[in-house]
Amino acid sequence: MSEASEPTTSAAKPGSGRVLPALVLAMLAFSVVQTAVVPILPSLAKELDVSGGSITWLMTANLLAAAVLTPLLGRFGDLRGRKPMLLVSLAGLVVGSGVAVSTHSFGWLLVARVLQGAGGGVLPLAISIVRDELPRQKATGGVALISASMGVGSGLGLVATGLLIEHWDYKSIFWTGLVLGLLALLLVAVRIPADPVVDRSGGADPLGAVALAGWLAALLVAVSQGNSWGWTSARTLGLFAAAAVIAAGWVAVERRVAHPLVDMSMMARPAVAFTNLSGLLIGFGMYGSFMVISNFAQTPGRVGYGFTATVLHAGVLLLPSALGSLVAAPLGALLIARRGPRLPLVLGGVFGTVAMGYLALRHGSEGDLYAAAGAFGLGVGLAYAAMPAYINGAVPAAQSGIANGMNAVLRTVGGAIGTAVMGAVLTGDTIPTLGLPTLDAYRHAFWITAAGCLIAAAVPFAIRRPGPANHPTPTPTRTPTHA
Repeated sequence: MSEASEPTTSAAKPGSGRVLPALVLAMLAFSVVQTAVVPILPSLAKELDVSGGSITWLMTANLLAAAVLTPLLGRFGDLRGRKPMLLVSLAGLVVGSGVAVSTHSFGWLLVARVLQGAGGGVLPLAISIVRDELPRQKATGGVALISASMGVGSGLGLVATGLLIEHWDYKSIFWTGLVLGLLALLLVAVRIPADPVVDRSGGADPLGAVALAGWLAALLVAVSQGNSWGWTSARTLGLFAAAAVIAAGWVAVERRVAHPLVDMSMMARPAVAFTNLSGLLIGFGMYGSFMVISNFAQTPGRVGYGFTATVLHAGVLLLPSALGSLVAAPLGALLIARRGPRLPLVLGGVFGTVAMGYLALRHGSEGDLYAAAGAFGLGVGLAYAAMPAYINGAVPAAQSGIANGMNAVLRTVGGAIGTAVMGAVLTGDTIPTLGLPTLDAYRHAFWITAAGCLIAAAVPFAIRRPGPANHPTPTPTRTPTHA
């Protein structure tokens, strides 16, 4: 069936200038909120009078909530409508930010970070909306822009944190999230059209949802807290074992229920499976690089390396990563349209490898950090633009939300692993009198991140036939045949 014969024709579809600003702002709001607290965790521990190990739960809780809620919101968007679920996702972000600005309690701040994690649903829902609402020739660029916005927002969040902390207290960061979230919520409500046709034939699969939440919770808590608890402690090993057992049970459940939360046959398709592996590795590299570059920059220069940077200065040093991701959006869309998604996904890994390998060899000036951050951001943006194109070309529109949601989950898992591994590397080799990582520890961290990106660059070659942008599937995207 041609697009012209579908109920919503290209002529009737809203222009990208109406839809994209709302979706991009929603993506920026979530990515800024997610990463903005990272540079201030040590100062937050003192402000809230909690231990350094406990304060990391502010990131763990947010990552866990995002990992669990992202696929659920993506799936319910497939079943009940993308716009309503996008509003729910943004409402969680807004309510969480509101709680954060109104409390001085660590416990309530933890609740706020969980609520903010609902914003993770923005990515798969926004990608599905673009696929549904924009003409096919504009959808590739729209998806690339939205996906690359995650890298842009993450970089801007680090800069915004430093700027705000220089002049106000930590609550100004959550006020920023609240304002961005409210603006995004308003724009989505006004500019995104309602879903004209909704597939209500699928079931909710509560057992699958609980099992997914269970293994993700066990895995992310183990990974995030492994450095504090010890990687061979009973708690850590027990959680890894629980994650493996629950994940196996989850797969078994999803293979047997009539309406699974996640279709395992879809997940096993090479274009989906290998793209998800790339997402895991790129997430590992992005979060790991942010952590290690920021820490390196803030190290006092008297130890023989580092630049004695403030939080703001460290954020500015990472600003080129946001600019690189911004440049990557149109470049990635162009490459996808002309060559398919393989080339930008490979280039994403290559740029990441070159950037971190360069830092392992040259790190004596701030210019080295600027150059590496820019190249890495360009790589992340290209990879993030390519992954939805691969997935959308391999799944019907009715599964677009859950498929992109699971890809976002694996990016999150990769980010948690990257942060944990970098933390272990840096704390495993320290200067005895100062407790700071040695220069060799940083070199090892740079090389490990480069190796992860290199593997990510090789993975796309396992996909035999990279499809063109938004490769159409036999199933029409917006007809009552799904209902």
